[in-house]
Amino acid sequence: MNAALAPQSTAATVATPLRVVLAGNPNAGKSTLFNSLTGLRAKVANYPGVTVEIETGPWQLPAGSAVERVELIDLPGCYSLSALSAEEHVAITAIAGLPPVSAPAAVVIVADATELARHLYLALQIRELDVPAVLALTMVDALEKGGATLDLPAIERELGLPAVAVHGRSGRGLAELGKALARVLAEGPCRRRELADETPALRADLDAVAAEFAPSWSGGDAVRARALARWTLLSADEAERHGAVPRAAIATARARRDAAQAAGRDLDVELVGARYRWIDDHVAQFVPQRRPASRTPTDRLDAVLLHPLLGFAIFAIVMTIVFQALFVGADPLIAIIESGVASASSFVEGLLPEGLLRGFLVDGVIAGVGAVVVFLPQILLMFLFLGLLEDSGYMARVVVLMDRVMRSAGLHGRAFVPMLSAFACAVPAVLATRTMERRRDRLLTMMVVPLMTCSARLPVYGLLIAALYPVDEGTPFAQGALMAAMYVFSVLVALLAAHVIGRTLLRGRPAPLVMQMPPYRRPQLRTVARMMVQRAGVFVRDAGTVILACTVVLWFLLSFPSDPKLTRDYEGERAAAKSGAILGTLEEPPSLTERLATIDAAERGERMRSSYAGRLGHALEPVLAPLGFDWQINIGVLGAFAAREVFVATMGVVYGLGDVEDETATPLRDRIRAERRADGSRVFSPRTCLSLMIFFALACQCMSTLAAVKRESGGWKWPLFLFAYMSGLAWLASFAVYQLGGLVGLA
Repeated sequence: MNAALAPQSTAATVATPLRVVLAGNPNAGKSTLFNSLTGLRAKVANYPGVTVEIETGPWQLPAGSAVERVELIDLPGCYSLSALSAEEHVAITAIAGLPPVSAPAAVVIVADATELARHLYLALQIRELDVPAVLALTMVDALEKGGATLDLPAIERELGLPAVAVHGRSGRGLAELGKALARVLAEGPCRRRELADETPALRADLDAVAAEFAPSWSGGDAVRARALARWTLLSADEAERHGAVPRAAIATARARRDAAQAAGRDLDVELVGARYRWIDDHVAQFVPQRRPASRTPTDRLDAVLLHPLLGFAIFAIVMTIVFQALFVGADPLIAIIESGVASASSFVEGLLPEGLLRGFLVDGVIAGVGAVVVFLPQILLMFLFLGLLEDSGYMARVVVLMDRVMRSAGLHGRAFVPMLSAFACAVPAVLATRTMERRRDRLLTMMVVPLMTCSARLPVYGLLIAALYPVDEGTPFAQGALMAAMYVFSVLVALLAAHVIGRTLLRGRPAPLVMQMPPYRRPQLRTVARMMVQRAGVFVRDAGTVILACTVVLWFLLSFPSDPKLTRDYEGERAAAKSGAILGTLEEPPSLTERLATIDAAERGERMRSSYAGRLGHALEPVLAPLGFDWQINIGVLGAFAAREVFVATMGVVYGLGDVEDETATPLRDRIRAERRADGSRVFSPRTCLSLMIFFALACQCMSTLAAVKRESGGWKWPLFLFAYMSGLAWLASFAVYQLGGLVGLA
């Protein structure tokens, strides 16, 4: 079990800091506040029992407090404690302290002051649990700019808990929040009457369910038992699914619901309505208006960015600029890394004598891993731009914009969040589908998120696009436009696949999207930089483990058998060429250097064709030759089914083997641009590069993704279907691009 939320023993209580949880609606400013309170010293972990990430970090309270340091736990954002999703289940379990998790020492409730009426619903639910709590109100500056005030004393008086106005970015109110929490930890919860007004019939229902909660669940507290009873009456099915409350309480809740329905009562309306009546009665007192609300700059900007036509056009322009910046901005850094890789190869070559060990290090490890690491600047820039767009509030508008299209494809509105995260990696995107209530929606989203262009495809696209359009050859925006086109292509194919699968194998109607639009704000560079470092760490770790292992295997397959039976006497040809040069009988051209280089290339090619990998590549030619792939590309495609980045590493090994006498250390992108077939045609022609990119865009070349789908779907049926349909789709689309390209005269 995760130590962050595991029960604490009596012996460990003294040594372990008190646990305080941070709860609030999505886009309430919770993460920003968490980062400011912990000083960006957070660690990410999974909540026990479910695949939902939480962050924990130390929070130093004001000096002189009875408790000067606590462990702050950032819970997933949720709108209520109904436990319809995995996030809400985490929230109710952590806040209420449902077995096997112990109750927190206190809760910091984060609420957006500009949307106080909606955020108070979760605050009321937490307040009903009677746990020590502090209310942290964000966006107070935006509220005041709108001509309204916030009556903190009234909020404290009516809710019965301290309320503090905070601003996570500037640090405003953070010291006061720490003092308020220290006071609450010392004094405990303030006992008050139950806030929501209830009818006599509803009180009887609550009393009956509350009686089923043993002291181990409610701590012997009648107020807490009634709060848990409210939740059970409202979410009996979810409570049973998560095993969060006693079975007797669930049975009583269902019996009471049936009886209420027979009497013409709607318990959902009564329970929810009681809270909203309290909110409606008090919110005007909490936020007295000074002047009528007017059309804000945010409203005027949203009118443009959310426009059905202008919104999509602006989004396309923004992403094209971003992708072009990946090439222009990263190219100098890529050149530096390429120079470093070449220097490392030269150093090892000078350090070790020619032999198996030097070949392994130079041609296997350095050439393979180095070919992938050179794309780290592009990946860092990609996450930088996406982080800036997300932190500014623009990506939320893109979610709303794309929801119109997604609903037409049969996808749930929330599916865009996993699809957006799939631009980084499909594995967490598959796990993120747990936020959807219906199994049909989860499965349909899992079937299409691997089609999104993840960061693992970026090195492949970067290599092939750089081979097609070098940055220094005067093709402005060609690289960015082609990269953007690949991203748009992946989204369109994912929507098309969802349309087909959602109307055949997984029929059903999607639920509407419900989300809050965050205000536009200046991105917090520290948060974006932290995310960049985390993503870079994952990429480097993969380069040092999976890619390294695959590279070693590929080097072995390409290097052995070490003494194959050759069809020509290459040593004799070299000796004859040298003798001819000495005797002056060698015809010009070619020169001796060119003749020897031709002989060396021929020998290297035959040795590769005779290697284990070469034989495997040739065996695949009947299947992949119609796509424009030769036997060397086939090796890379096969290796990429372990991890897509391995393709780049494979090309680095394939075109690096045997070049120990190459003093220029030509970068891989220049190597593949210059590679020629026996007839003089380019191996990586525009037609082949486009076919190869389409194949990589659609093929399911990630074993980790299949493992995640198997775990989330509960069997092998759906991952096998995913692998089959994506691989078949990739072959057909790549075949069409290559063959039709030849018909229209594409080289």
